[in-house]
Amino acid sequence: MDKNRQFQLFLLVSVFIVATCGLIYELVAGALASYLLGDSVKQFSFIIGTYLFSMGVGAFFAKFIKKDLINRFIEIELLIGLIGGMSAVILFLLFQKAVHFQIFLYLFVFLTGCLTGMEIPILMNILKNKVSFRNLVSDVFTFDYIGALIASVLFPTLLLPKLGVMGTSLLFGLINILVGISLCIYLHKEIKNPRQLHVKAFLSLAIVLTAFYFSNDILKFTESNLYQSNVIYKHSTPYQRIILTEDQNNYQLYLNNNLQFNTKDEYRYHDLLVHPAMAAAPNVSKVLVLGGGDGLAVREILKYNEVKEVVLVDLDKGMTDLFRTNEILRKHNNNSLNNKKVTIVNDDAFIWAKNNQQKFDVIIIDFPDPSNYSLGKLYSSFFYKTLYQSMTNNAVVTVQSTSPYFAPKSFWCIHKTVEYTYANIVPYHVYVPSFGEWGFSIFSPNPTIHLNKVNRRVDHLKFYKYDLNSYTDFPEDMKAENLELNRLDNQSLVRYFDEEWSKI
Repeated sequence: MDKNRQFQLFLLVSVFIVATCGLIYELVAGALASYLLGDSVKQFSFIIGTYLFSMGVGAFFAKFIKKDLINRFIEIELLIGLIGGMSAVILFLLFQKAVHFQIFLYLFVFLTGCLTGMEIPILMNILKNKVSFRNLVSDVFTFDYIGALIASVLFPTLLLPKLGVMGTSLLFGLINILVGISLCIYLHKEIKNPRQLHVKAFLSLAIVLTAFYFSNDILKFTESNLYQSNVIYKHSTPYQRIILTEDQNNYQLYLNNNLQFNTKDEYRYHDLLVHPAMAAAPNVSKVLVLGGGDGLAVREILKYNEVKEVVLVDLDKGMTDLFRTNEILRKHNNNSLNNKKVTIVNDDAFIWAKNNQQKFDVIIIDFPDPSNYSLGKLYSSFFYKTLYQSMTNNAVVTVQSTSPYFAPKSFWCIHKTVEYTYANIVPYHVYVPSFGEWGFSIFSPNPTIHLNKVNRRVDHLKFYKYDLNSYTDFPEDMKAENLELNRLDNQSLVRYFDEEWSKI
Protein backbone atom coordinates (compact mmCIF):
# COMPACT_ATOMS: atom_id res chain seq x y z
CA MET A 1 0.00 0.00 0.00
CA ASP A 2 1.52 3.35 -1.06
CA LYS A 3 1.92 6.23 1.37
CA ASN A 4 -0.87 8.25 -0.19
CA ARG A 5 -3.35 5.39 0.29
CA GLN A 6 -2.13 4.83 3.86
CA PHE A 7 -2.64 8.51 4.62
CA GLN A 8 -6.15 8.43 3.14
CA LEU A 9 -7.13 5.25 4.98
CA PHE A 10 -5.80 6.55 8.29
CA LEU A 11 -7.89 9.72 8.03
CA LEU A 12 -10.99 7.78 6.98
CA VAL A 13 -10.65 5.45 9.97
CA SER A 14 -10.38 8.60 12.08
CA VAL A 15 -13.64 9.81 10.54
CA PHE A 16 -15.29 6.50 11.43
CA ILE A 17 -14.17 6.76 15.08
CA VAL A 18 -15.02 10.44 15.34
CA ALA A 19 -18.49 9.93 13.80
CA THR A 20 -19.14 7.21 16.38
CA CYS A 21 -18.02 9.53 19.16
CA GLY A 22 -20.09 12.44 17.84
CA LEU A 23 -23.34 10.51 17.83
CA ILE A 24 -22.54 9.07 21.26
CA TYR A 25 -22.29 12.61 22.67
CA GLU A 26 -25.67 13.41 21.13
CA LEU A 27 -27.22 10.29 22.67
CA VAL A 28 -25.58 11.02 26.03
CA ALA A 29 -27.12 14.50 26.04
CA GLY A 30 -30.53 13.07 25.15
CA ALA A 31 -30.36 10.38 27.83
CA LEU A 32 -29.15 12.87 30.44
CA ALA A 33 -31.94 15.29 29.58
CA SER A 34 -34.51 12.48 29.81
CA TYR A 35 -33.19 11.40 33.21
CA LEU A 36 -33.10 14.89 34.69
CA LEU A 37 -35.88 16.74 32.84
CA GLY A 38 -38.29 13.97 31.80
CA ASP A 39 -40.31 13.58 28.56
CA SER A 40 -37.78 11.61 26.52
CA VAL A 41 -39.50 12.29 23.18
CA LYS A 42 -39.36 16.07 23.61
CA GLN A 43 -35.82 16.07 24.98
CA PHE A 44 -34.43 13.82 22.24
CA SER A 45 -36.29 15.81 19.56
CA PHE A 46 -34.87 19.13 20.76
CA ILE A 47 -31.36 17.74 21.17
CA ILE A 48 -31.29 16.01 17.77
CA GLY A 49 -32.59 19.19 16.13
CA THR A 50 -30.03 21.36 17.92
CA TYR A 51 -27.21 18.95 17.11
CA LEU A 52 -28.04 18.77 13.39
CA PHE A 53 -28.46 22.55 13.18
CA SER A 54 -25.13 23.14 14.92
CA MET A 55 -23.42 20.69 12.54
CA GLY A 56 -24.67 22.88 9.71
CA VAL A 57 -23.28 25.96 11.47
CA GLY A 58 -19.94 24.20 11.91
CA ALA A 59 -19.85 23.13 8.26
CA PHE A 60 -20.54 26.74 7.22
CA PHE A 61 -17.70 28.19 9.28
CA ALA A 62 -15.30 25.43 8.20
CA LYS A 63 -14.92 27.16 4.82
CA PHE A 64 -13.11 30.01 6.53
CA ILE A 65 -10.38 27.65 7.76
CA LYS A 66 -7.85 27.69 4.92
CA LYS A 67 -4.43 27.32 6.55
CA ASP A 68 -2.75 24.54 8.50
CA LEU A 69 -5.69 22.21 7.87
CA ILE A 70 -4.12 19.15 9.49
CA ASN A 71 -3.35 21.15 12.65
CA ARG A 72 -6.89 22.49 12.76
CA PHE A 73 -8.36 19.03 12.18
CA ILE A 74 -6.36 17.58 15.09
CA GLU A 75 -7.26 20.52 17.35
CA ILE A 76 -10.94 19.99 16.57
CA GLU A 77 -10.61 16.31 17.49
CA LEU A 78 -9.07 17.27 20.82
CA LEU A 79 -11.76 19.88 21.50
CA ILE A 80 -14.58 17.47 20.70
CA GLY A 81 -13.04 14.90 23.03
CA LEU A 82 -12.62 17.47 25.80
CA ILE A 83 -16.05 19.14 25.49
CA GLY A 84 -18.03 16.02 24.61
CA GLY A 85 -16.22 13.83 27.11
CA MET A 86 -16.63 16.26 30.00
CA SER A 87 -20.21 17.23 29.11
CA ALA A 88 -21.98 14.67 31.31
CA VAL A 89 -19.69 15.43 34.29
CA ILE A 90 -20.25 19.18 34.10
CA LEU A 91 -23.99 18.89 33.42
CA PHE A 92 -24.50 16.57 36.39
CA LEU A 93 -22.67 19.08 38.60
CA LEU A 94 -24.65 22.01 37.19
CA PHE A 95 -28.10 20.43 37.48
CA GLN A 96 -28.54 21.24 41.16
CA LYS A 97 -26.89 24.66 41.02
CA ALA A 98 -27.75 26.25 37.68
CA VAL A 99 -31.05 28.14 37.50
CA HIS A 100 -31.27 27.77 33.72
CA PHE A 101 -29.83 24.29 33.36
CA GLN A 102 -31.20 23.80 29.84
CA ILE A 103 -29.09 26.70 28.54
CA PHE A 104 -25.93 24.83 29.55
CA LEU A 105 -27.29 21.56 28.18
CA TYR A 106 -27.95 23.00 24.73
CA LEU A 107 -24.70 24.97 24.81
CA PHE A 108 -22.76 21.70 25.12
CA VAL A 109 -24.85 20.11 22.37
CA PHE A 110 -24.32 23.16 20.13
CA LEU A 111 -20.55 23.28 20.67
CA THR A 112 -20.13 19.55 20.09
CA GLY A 113 -22.30 19.71 16.97
CA CYS A 114 -20.42 22.73 15.57
CA LEU A 115 -17.06 21.06 16.00
CA THR A 116 -18.34 17.78 14.53
CA GLY A 117 -19.78 19.70 11.57
CA MET A 118 -16.37 21.20 10.81
CA GLU A 119 -14.64 17.83 10.55
CA ILE A 120 -15.84 16.56 7.19
CA PRO A 121 -15.36 19.82 5.21
CA ILE A 122 -11.82 20.18 6.62
CA LEU A 123 -11.03 16.52 5.95
CA MET A 124 -12.28 16.81 2.37
CA ASN A 125 -10.04 19.83 1.86
CA ILE A 126 -7.08 17.85 3.21
CA LEU A 127 -7.77 14.93 0.85
CA LYS A 128 -8.99 16.81 -2.24
CA ASN A 129 -5.61 16.71 -3.97
CA LYS A 130 -4.96 13.08 -3.03
CA VAL A 131 -8.28 11.42 -4.00
CA SER A 132 -10.72 11.91 -6.87
CA PHE A 133 -13.75 13.97 -5.87
CA ARG A 134 -16.21 11.14 -6.54
CA ASN A 135 -14.29 8.67 -4.40
CA LEU A 136 -13.60 11.29 -1.76
CA VAL A 137 -17.25 12.12 -1.08
CA SER A 138 -18.29 8.46 -1.22
CA ASP A 139 -15.54 7.25 1.13
CA VAL A 140 -15.90 10.04 3.69
CA PHE A 141 -19.66 9.71 4.04
CA THR A 142 -19.54 5.90 4.03
CA PHE A 143 -17.19 5.84 7.01
CA ASP A 144 -19.16 8.63 8.70
CA TYR A 145 -22.50 6.82 8.45
CA ILE A 146 -21.08 3.44 9.45
CA GLY A 147 -19.73 5.10 12.60
CA ALA A 148 -23.16 6.56 13.32
CA LEU A 149 -24.77 3.12 12.96
CA ILE A 150 -22.27 1.53 15.34
CA ALA A 151 -22.92 4.26 17.92
CA SER A 152 -26.69 3.93 17.73
CA VAL A 153 -26.48 0.17 18.33
CA LEU A 154 -23.84 0.20 21.06
CA PHE A 155 -25.31 3.01 23.17
CA PRO A 156 -28.56 1.40 24.39
CA THR A 157 -27.43 -2.23 24.30
CA LEU A 158 -23.98 -2.10 25.87
CA LEU A 159 -22.65 1.31 26.85
CA LEU A 160 -25.54 2.76 28.85
CA PRO A 161 -26.23 -0.41 30.89
CA LYS A 162 -22.54 -1.05 31.62
CA LEU A 163 -21.01 2.42 31.96
CA GLY A 164 -23.93 4.76 32.51
CA VAL A 165 -24.22 8.23 30.99
CA MET A 166 -21.12 9.73 32.62
CA GLY A 167 -18.84 6.75 32.02
CA THR A 168 -19.89 6.53 28.36
CA SER A 169 -19.30 10.23 27.80
CA LEU A 170 -15.83 10.12 29.35
CA LEU A 171 -14.82 6.91 27.57
CA PHE A 172 -15.60 8.36 24.16
CA GLY A 173 -13.92 11.61 25.12
CA LEU A 174 -10.78 9.56 25.73
CA ILE A 175 -11.20 7.78 22.40
CA ASN A 176 -11.60 11.11 20.60
CA ILE A 177 -8.45 12.50 22.21
CA LEU A 178 -6.49 9.32 21.48
CA VAL A 179 -7.46 9.71 17.82
CA GLY A 180 -6.04 13.24 17.99
CA ILE A 181 -2.82 11.96 19.59
CA SER A 182 -2.53 9.22 16.95
CA LEU A 183 -2.87 11.83 14.24
CA CYS A 184 -0.16 13.90 15.93
CA ILE A 185 2.20 10.94 15.90
CA TYR A 186 1.36 9.62 12.44
CA LEU A 187 1.38 13.03 10.74
CA HIS A 188 4.17 14.63 12.76
CA LYS A 189 6.10 15.55 9.59
CA GLU A 190 3.12 17.36 8.11
CA ILE A 191 1.98 19.39 11.11
CA LYS A 192 3.30 22.76 12.18
CA ASN A 193 4.45 23.40 15.74
CA PRO A 194 4.18 19.71 16.69
CA ARG A 195 5.40 20.33 20.23
CA GLN A 196 2.59 22.82 20.90
CA LEU A 197 0.04 20.40 19.51
CA HIS A 198 1.44 17.56 21.62
CA VAL A 199 1.09 19.67 24.76
CA LYS A 200 -2.56 20.40 23.92
CA ALA A 201 -3.20 16.73 23.22
CA PHE A 202 -1.68 15.37 26.41
CA LEU A 203 -3.24 18.13 28.54
CA SER A 204 -6.67 17.19 27.14
CA LEU A 205 -5.91 13.54 27.79
CA ALA A 206 -4.87 14.26 31.39
CA ILE A 207 -8.09 16.21 32.11
CA VAL A 208 -10.45 13.57 30.73
CA LEU A 209 -8.45 10.67 32.14
CA THR A 210 -8.53 12.24 35.61
CA ALA A 211 -12.30 12.77 35.34
CA PHE A 212 -12.72 9.17 34.17
CA TYR A 213 -10.68 7.87 37.12
CA PHE A 214 -12.78 9.82 39.60
CA SER A 215 -16.09 9.40 37.73
CA ASN A 216 -17.65 7.11 40.35
CA ASP A 217 -16.81 9.60 43.11
CA ILE A 218 -18.17 12.49 41.04
CA LEU A 219 -21.37 10.58 40.29
CA LYS A 220 -21.77 9.61 43.93
CA PHE A 221 -21.32 13.26 44.97
CA THR A 222 -23.79 14.64 42.42
CA GLU A 223 -26.43 11.99 43.09
CA SER A 224 -26.12 12.41 46.87
CA ASN A 225 -26.77 16.14 46.42
CA LEU A 226 -29.58 15.46 43.99
CA TYR A 227 -31.41 12.97 46.22
CA GLN A 228 -30.33 14.40 49.61
CA SER A 229 -29.98 10.85 50.95
CA ASN A 230 -27.32 8.19 50.90
CA VAL A 231 -27.29 6.55 47.46
CA ILE A 232 -26.80 2.82 48.10
CA TYR A 233 -27.52 1.48 44.61
CA LYS A 234 -27.45 2.93 41.11
CA HIS A 235 -27.82 1.28 37.74
CA SER A 236 -28.70 2.35 34.21
CA THR A 237 -30.78 -0.07 32.16
CA PRO A 238 -31.69 0.42 28.49
CA TYR A 239 -34.96 1.95 29.72
CA GLN A 240 -34.25 4.00 32.83
CA ARG A 241 -31.86 5.11 35.56
CA ILE A 242 -32.54 3.22 38.81
CA ILE A 243 -31.46 4.86 42.09
CA LEU A 244 -32.00 3.43 45.57
CA THR A 245 -31.37 5.72 48.54
CA GLU A 246 -31.39 5.17 52.30
CA ASP A 247 -32.39 7.62 55.01
CA GLN A 248 -32.83 6.61 58.67
CA ASN A 249 -33.51 2.97 57.78
CA ASN A 250 -36.08 3.95 55.16
CA TYR A 251 -35.44 3.28 51.49
CA GLN A 252 -36.51 5.31 48.48
CA LEU A 253 -36.62 4.18 44.87
CA TYR A 254 -36.16 6.71 42.05
CA LEU A 255 -36.63 5.99 38.37
CA ASN A 256 -35.22 8.69 36.10
CA ASN A 257 -35.14 11.09 39.05
CA ASN A 258 -38.82 10.46 39.93
CA LEU A 259 -39.71 9.01 43.33
CA GLN A 260 -41.51 5.67 42.97
CA PHE A 261 -41.91 4.76 46.63
CA ASN A 262 -40.62 5.33 50.14
CA THR A 263 -40.64 2.24 52.36
CA LYS A 264 -41.93 4.24 55.33
CA ASP A 265 -45.35 4.78 53.71
CA GLU A 266 -45.57 2.76 50.47
CA TYR A 267 -48.07 0.43 52.18
CA ARG A 268 -50.73 3.17 51.95
CA TYR A 269 -50.33 3.34 48.20
CA HIS A 270 -50.21 -0.43 47.66
CA ASP A 271 -53.09 -1.13 50.04
CA LEU A 272 -55.36 1.11 47.98
CA LEU A 273 -53.94 -0.08 44.67
CA VAL A 274 -54.52 -3.78 45.34
CA HIS A 275 -57.07 -4.57 48.04
CA PRO A 276 -60.21 -2.83 46.70
CA ALA A 277 -59.99 -4.91 43.52
CA MET A 278 -59.11 -8.11 45.37
CA ALA A 279 -62.09 -7.58 47.68
CA ALA A 280 -64.62 -6.75 44.96
CA ALA A 281 -63.74 -9.45 42.42
CA PRO A 282 -65.96 -12.57 42.55
CA ASN A 283 -62.89 -14.70 41.89
CA VAL A 284 -59.16 -13.98 42.41
CA SER A 285 -57.47 -17.20 41.36
CA LYS A 286 -55.60 -15.61 38.45
CA VAL A 287 -54.17 -12.09 38.75
CA LEU A 288 -52.29 -9.91 36.26
CA VAL A 289 -49.98 -7.06 37.30
CA LEU A 290 -48.90 -4.59 34.61
CA GLY A 291 -45.86 -2.59 35.68
CA GLY A 292 -45.08 -2.93 39.35
CA GLY A 293 -41.66 -4.49 38.81
CA ASP A 294 -40.80 -3.74 42.45
CA GLY A 295 -42.98 -6.68 43.54
CA LEU A 296 -44.83 -4.63 46.17
CA ALA A 297 -48.25 -5.02 44.54
CA VAL A 298 -47.51 -8.74 44.12
CA ARG A 299 -46.68 -8.88 47.83
CA GLU A 300 -50.20 -7.67 48.66
CA ILE A 301 -51.85 -10.00 46.14
CA LEU A 302 -50.15 -13.06 47.61
CA LYS A 303 -51.79 -12.38 50.99
CA TYR A 304 -54.95 -13.98 49.54
CA ASN A 305 -54.81 -17.77 49.74
CA GLU A 306 -57.27 -18.11 46.85
CA VAL A 307 -54.67 -16.74 44.44
CA LYS A 308 -53.21 -19.55 42.34
CA GLU A 309 -51.27 -17.63 39.72
CA VAL A 310 -49.84 -14.13 39.32
CA VAL A 311 -48.40 -12.89 36.03
CA LEU A 312 -46.23 -9.77 36.28
CA VAL A 313 -45.51 -7.92 33.03
CA ASP A 314 -42.76 -5.32 33.33
CA LEU A 315 -40.63 -4.02 30.48
CA ASP A 316 -37.38 -3.65 32.41
CA LYS A 317 -35.58 -6.88 33.30
CA GLY A 318 -33.06 -4.82 35.25
CA MET A 319 -35.87 -3.67 37.52
CA THR A 320 -37.39 -7.10 38.19
CA ASP A 321 -33.96 -8.70 38.63
CA LEU A 322 -33.05 -6.06 41.21
CA PHE A 323 -36.18 -6.66 43.27
CA ARG A 324 -35.82 -10.40 42.91
CA THR A 325 -32.20 -10.57 44.11
CA ASN A 326 -31.37 -7.56 46.31
CA GLU A 327 -31.56 -8.56 49.99
CA ILE A 328 -32.91 -5.20 51.20
CA LEU A 329 -35.61 -5.06 48.54
CA ARG A 330 -36.55 -8.73 48.87
CA LYS A 331 -37.20 -8.05 52.54
CA HIS A 332 -39.63 -5.26 51.67
CA ASN A 333 -41.53 -7.17 49.00
CA ASN A 334 -41.54 -10.36 51.10
CA ASN A 335 -39.55 -12.11 48.38
CA SER A 336 -42.71 -11.99 46.29
CA LEU A 337 -40.98 -12.16 42.91
CA ASN A 338 -39.44 -15.53 43.80
CA ASN A 339 -42.77 -17.04 44.83
CA LYS A 340 -43.64 -20.16 42.82
CA LYS A 341 -47.07 -18.69 42.00
CA VAL A 342 -45.47 -15.72 40.21
CA THR A 343 -44.45 -15.63 36.55
CA ILE A 344 -42.38 -12.65 35.40
CA VAL A 345 -42.67 -11.51 31.78
CA ASN A 346 -40.21 -8.83 30.67
CA ASP A 347 -42.03 -7.29 27.75
CA ASP A 348 -43.73 -4.08 26.65
CA ALA A 349 -47.20 -4.31 28.22
CA PHE A 350 -48.71 -2.56 25.19
CA ILE A 351 -47.50 -5.28 22.82
CA TRP A 352 -48.03 -8.09 25.32
CA ALA A 353 -51.68 -7.13 25.86
CA LYS A 354 -52.36 -7.23 22.11
CA ASN A 355 -50.99 -10.77 21.84
CA ASN A 356 -52.18 -12.23 25.14
CA GLN A 357 -54.86 -14.94 25.11
CA GLN A 358 -55.04 -15.63 28.86
CA LYS A 359 -57.97 -14.43 30.99
CA PHE A 360 -57.50 -12.86 34.42
CA ASP A 361 -59.87 -12.32 37.34
CA VAL A 362 -58.08 -9.24 38.66
CA ILE A 363 -55.77 -6.82 36.85
CA ILE A 364 -53.61 -4.32 38.72
CA ILE A 365 -52.16 -1.56 36.52
CA ASP A 366 -49.20 0.12 38.17
CA PHE A 367 -47.38 1.93 35.38
CA PRO A 368 -45.09 4.91 35.98
CA ASP A 369 -46.75 8.30 35.55
CA PRO A 370 -47.46 9.34 31.93
CA SER A 371 -44.51 11.72 31.67
CA ASN A 372 -43.71 10.86 28.04
CA TYR A 373 -45.37 9.40 24.95
CA SER A 374 -44.02 5.88 25.40
CA LEU A 375 -45.77 5.77 28.78
CA GLY A 376 -48.78 7.78 27.64
CA LYS A 377 -49.79 5.03 25.19
CA LEU A 378 -50.30 2.73 28.22
CA TYR A 379 -53.08 5.06 29.41
CA SER A 380 -54.77 5.36 26.00
CA SER A 381 -58.29 4.33 25.05
CA PHE A 382 -56.76 1.86 22.59
CA PHE A 383 -54.81 0.14 25.37
CA TYR A 384 -57.83 -0.12 27.68
CA LYS A 385 -59.89 -1.61 24.84
CA THR A 386 -57.10 -4.06 24.05
CA LEU A 387 -56.99 -5.10 27.70
CA TYR A 388 -60.58 -6.36 27.45
CA GLN A 389 -59.40 -9.62 25.85
CA SER A 390 -57.34 -10.33 29.00
CA MET A 391 -60.36 -10.02 31.33
CA THR A 392 -62.80 -12.65 32.51
CA ASN A 393 -66.45 -11.59 32.38
CA ASN A 394 -66.36 -10.65 36.07
CA ALA A 395 -62.87 -9.16 36.15
CA VAL A 396 -62.06 -6.17 38.34
CA VAL A 397 -59.27 -3.78 37.40
CA THR A 398 -57.45 -1.01 39.27
CA VAL A 399 -55.25 1.62 37.62
CA GLN A 400 -53.00 4.13 39.39
CA SER A 401 -53.94 7.52 38.01
CA THR A 402 -51.48 10.16 39.33
CA SER A 403 -52.42 12.87 41.83
CA PRO A 404 -55.91 14.41 41.69
CA TYR A 405 -54.60 17.34 43.73
CA PHE A 406 -51.39 18.24 41.89
CA ALA A 407 -52.59 17.02 38.49
CA PRO A 408 -56.41 16.99 38.40
CA LYS A 409 -56.56 17.23 34.59
CA SER A 410 -54.32 14.19 34.30
CA PHE A 411 -56.30 12.22 36.87
CA TRP A 412 -59.69 12.92 35.33
CA CYS A 413 -58.35 12.42 31.80
CA ILE A 414 -57.35 8.87 32.79
CA HIS A 415 -60.73 8.35 34.45
CA LYS A 416 -62.63 9.66 31.42
CA THR A 417 -60.55 7.53 29.04
CA VAL A 418 -61.27 4.34 31.01
CA GLU A 419 -64.94 5.29 31.40
CA TYR A 420 -65.24 5.60 27.60
CA THR A 421 -64.86 1.79 27.40
CA TYR A 422 -65.93 0.64 30.88
CA ALA A 423 -68.92 2.47 32.32
CA ASN A 424 -68.73 0.63 35.65
CA ILE A 425 -65.96 2.69 37.23
CA VAL A 426 -65.28 4.36 40.59
CA PRO A 427 -62.51 6.93 41.17
CA TYR A 428 -60.89 7.23 44.59
CA HIS A 429 -57.85 8.75 46.28
CA VAL A 430 -55.66 8.41 49.36
CA TYR A 431 -53.09 10.55 51.13
CA VAL A 432 -49.53 9.16 50.97
CA PRO A 433 -47.08 11.39 52.90
CA SER A 434 -44.25 10.90 50.39
CA PHE A 435 -46.47 11.77 47.41
CA GLY A 436 -49.39 13.77 48.76
CA GLU A 437 -52.89 12.93 47.52
CA TRP A 438 -52.79 10.04 45.06
CA GLY A 439 -55.55 8.71 42.87
CA PHE A 440 -56.83 5.45 41.40
CA SER A 441 -59.78 4.15 39.44
CA ILE A 442 -61.39 0.74 39.92
CA PHE A 443 -63.52 -0.63 37.08
CA SER A 444 -65.03 -3.75 35.56
CA PRO A 445 -66.33 -4.84 32.15
CA ASN A 446 -69.38 -6.25 33.97
CA PRO A 447 -71.88 -3.49 34.85
CA THR A 448 -73.47 -5.64 37.58
CA ILE A 449 -70.28 -5.94 39.68
CA HIS A 450 -70.44 -3.85 42.87
CA LEU A 451 -66.99 -2.33 43.06
CA ASN A 452 -67.24 -1.39 46.74
CA LYS A 453 -68.34 -4.87 47.77
CA VAL A 454 -66.15 -6.94 50.10
CA ASN A 455 -66.17 -10.59 49.01
CA ARG A 456 -62.99 -11.41 50.93
CA ARG A 457 -60.48 -9.73 53.16
CA VAL A 458 -57.14 -10.38 54.81
CA ASP A 459 -56.37 -9.44 58.39
CA HIS A 460 -53.74 -7.10 59.76
CA LEU A 461 -53.37 -4.67 56.87
CA LYS A 462 -51.44 -1.62 58.04
CA PHE A 463 -53.84 0.91 56.57
CA TYR A 464 -56.83 -0.16 54.47
CA LYS A 465 -59.99 -1.24 56.33
CA TYR A 466 -61.99 -2.39 53.27
CA ASP A 467 -63.97 0.85 53.34
CA LEU A 468 -63.64 2.05 49.75
CA ASN A 469 -66.48 4.56 50.11
CA SER A 470 -64.30 6.52 52.55
CA TYR A 471 -61.95 7.41 49.69
CA THR A 472 -64.39 8.31 46.91
CA ASP A 473 -65.25 11.93 47.79
CA PHE A 474 -63.41 14.58 45.79
CA PRO A 475 -63.39 18.24 46.91
CA GLU A 476 -63.62 21.00 44.32
CA ASP A 477 -59.85 21.53 44.17
CA MET A 478 -59.44 17.97 42.91
CA LYS A 479 -61.83 18.27 39.99
CA ALA A 480 -61.39 19.14 36.31
CA GLU A 481 -63.78 19.29 33.38
CA ASN A 482 -63.88 19.60 29.58
CA LEU A 483 -61.04 17.17 29.03
CA GLU A 484 -60.07 15.20 25.95
CA LEU A 485 -59.83 11.44 25.87
CA ASN A 486 -56.26 10.16 25.79
CA ARG A 487 -55.97 8.58 22.35
CA LEU A 488 -52.90 7.23 20.60
CA ASP A 489 -53.11 9.95 17.99
CA ASN A 490 -53.35 12.90 20.39
CA GLN A 491 -51.65 11.78 23.65
CA SER A 492 -53.52 14.56 25.46
CA LEU A 493 -52.69 13.02 28.83
CA VAL A 494 -48.95 13.63 28.37
CA ARG A 495 -49.71 17.26 27.57
CA TYR A 496 -51.89 17.65 30.68
CA PHE A 497 -49.32 15.89 32.86
CA ASP A 498 -46.42 18.00 31.64
CA GLU A 499 -48.43 21.20 32.01
CA GLU A 500 -49.53 20.44 35.59
CA TRP A 501 -46.36 18.97 37.06
CA SER A 502 -44.11 21.65 35.52
CA LYS A 503 -45.84 24.19 37.79
CA ILE A 504 -44.86 22.37 40.99
